[in-house]
Amino acid sequence: MAAPDPLPGGERDRREGPSPPGGLLDLLSVAAVVLDIRGRIVFWSPQAEEVFGYTAEEALGQYAAHRLVHEEHQDLVVKLFAEVMSTGASWAGAFPIRHKDGSTRLVEFRNMRLLDDLGDTYALGIAADQATLQQVETGLALSQRLVSQAPIGIALLDTDLNYLLVNPALERINGVPAADHIGKHPRDVLTFLDVETIESALRQVLLTGTPVIDQYTVGRTPADPDHDHAWSVSYFRIEGAGGRVIGVANSVVDVSERHQATTEADRARRRLAVIADASARVGTTLEVETTAQELVEVAVPDLADIATVDVLDDVLAFRRAAPSREPGPEMFRALAVAAAYPTPATTAALAVGDLAAYGADRLITRCVHTGQPIVVAHADGDDLQRIARDADAAAAFAQAGVHAYLAVPLIARNEVLGTLDLLRARNPLPFDEDDVLLASELATRAAVAIDNARWHQSVRNTAETLQRSLLPGRPPPLPGLHVASLYQPAQATHEVGGDWYDVIPLDGDKTALVVGDVMGNGIDAAATMGRLRTATCAFADLDLDPDQVLQHLDKITQGLEHYIATCIYAVYDPRSHRCRIANAGHLPPVIATTGRRPRLLDLPTGAPLGVGGVPFHTTAFDLNPGDRLLLYTDGLVETRHHPIDERLGTLLHTLDEPRRPLDDTCQWLLHSLRHPDDHDDVAILIAQAMPAP
Repeated sequence: MAAPDPLPGGERDRREGPSPPGGLLDLLSVAAVVLDIRGRIVFWSPQAEEVFGYTAEEALGQYAAHRLVHEEHQDLVVKLFAEVMSTGASWAGAFPIRHKDGSTRLVEFRNMRLLDDLGDTYALGIAADQATLQQVETGLALSQRLVSQAPIGIALLDTDLNYLLVNPALERINGVPAADHIGKHPRDVLTFLDVETIESALRQVLLTGTPVIDQYTVGRTPADPDHDHAWSVSYFRIEGAGGRVIGVANSVVDVSERHQATTEADRARRRLAVIADASARVGTTLEVETTAQELVEVAVPDLADIATVDVLDDVLAFRRAAPSREPGPEMFRALAVAAAYPTPATTAALAVGDLAAYGADRLITRCVHTGQPIVVAHADGDDLQRIARDADAAAAFAQAGVHAYLAVPLIARNEVLGTLDLLRARNPLPFDEDDVLLASELATRAAVAIDNARWHQSVRNTAETLQRSLLPGRPPPLPGLHVASLYQPAQATHEVGGDWYDVIPLDGDKTALVVGDVMGNGIDAAATMGRLRTATCAFADLDLDPDQVLQHLDKITQGLEHYIATCIYAVYDPRSHRCRIANAGHLPPVIATTGRRPRLLDLPTGAPLGVGGVPFHTTAFDLNPGDRLLLYTDGLVETRHHPIDERLGTLLHTLDEPRRPLDDTCQWLLHSLRHPDDHDDVAILIAQAMPAP
């Protein structure tokens, strides 16, 4: 049976077995010398040669006092030797010896009496060079002081990851007494940190010898349980003589201030990035809804998990200048909603375009009444009731985990338009002052863009209303002629122009067909168009030739400051199937006769109305039953990227399709040729000759 192990496994591994050279005793080069009762050297260790300089052959059998001591010290040595041998008391101290090279050296001695099994007495002297000993002692003392007085936390763990040493600095950092560390594993002491990661790193360092340097960790310790701290942690393997692994050292430096500064710098960079992103993405159009959507998409996910823009409906409709300061409900219209991920909270928010009344007790109402941000850092059930539109929405917010709310007013030109509302659910942090500043900056920039879009949209709606009111309604049945017309205003981000068309019944079953375009846009262009259309109707009743009508319109246009216009004026006689036409700087009309491909009419172009001094010419051509005449404005064919000849060719190709009804043809041309983003108005007038009545 094997003998029982005297020590536990870990201790046995560290104490039993041969020790590799290079240990402390080897470093000190401790010499052993044995003298008999007469003072002769009878044993001489190899290290003695290093200390005294004599080989064993030179020392053995010699009297120690004569060989190793200067003459002036021999009497004292003999006296000390006699005391040790007679009394058995040990003697320790430093003594000058004579080295083989003749020099004098101080040697640290430990002398004691020995007794062998025969009863003979000997003297054992253990000696080490005092300079080497003092160097080692100084190093040990310095190491101990460095560890104990170091401002950084230091720990030493054995190969089983048991604490062997913890300095006072680490004791303060961990908030755990040093005595409560010793003999325990990190998992038993550092329960407040990610100890699995810590022990995994320690084992890896023990295994590979590769240190882990400046690893960041953030957490809270019993020393300061209410605040996060950051530490720079390093692990490195400790090896003794001959590469024997002693354990692993752990150094901890509190870098909370540096971490806080880095965090603040990161947040500042994030804020600047969000603001820069908003500058590039918000306000790219003059559409209120688009601008609001751009704002919420910038706010998510960097600032919030869910973002909405709600605008006061009265302000949006220009029914009042500012929200009332009196307590009472406010009517909000949702303009935009965005979420960082699918969540029931989006269904709790108003759908885009919906209206909702919020009472005076609601936070969104208080935000527009005061014009100040509203922050709820930790939202409970009562808070959610004051945030959501109703109890069901509050329950949906609670289900989604909404825990923080921030509302900032949208203020432009000293007028509160509405609010930017931000919610956090997955993001665990509450809204803080930095978030309020960032949200307010975004809201300020976006509010100006929303207000610009609001005013533009209002002016545009007014101009478009005026424009449509000035255009003719559906014409009465016309003898020998079937007509269809279409007017499409410019995209919402652009003002409406001065495009118009007209169908004017004349005496003798004739019909005047007119398409024109006032250069410019907005209300002024629409008003000018109305004046020209009225004048055209008046001149048409005089039964003038087309060139004469244009001549009179030219004089009128010259009296309209800063405006010129292009115009096509045609008169169709169903009895003769003749059409007379004149052009004032307008794009050529298209004629599609039965059995032939559509073609552009070759007409004298003429000068635009308002230029003056340029004569106009009337051209006559046949328009037989089944033939079609297309009049249009340049918004149908002109683009910024294609030559006009190419676009006119595309127009002819589009018309060279199986014939559609006239109204369908108008829609087909608009759909095929005009891009939704085109910035100009379009007017189309198609006339098809019918058999004479």
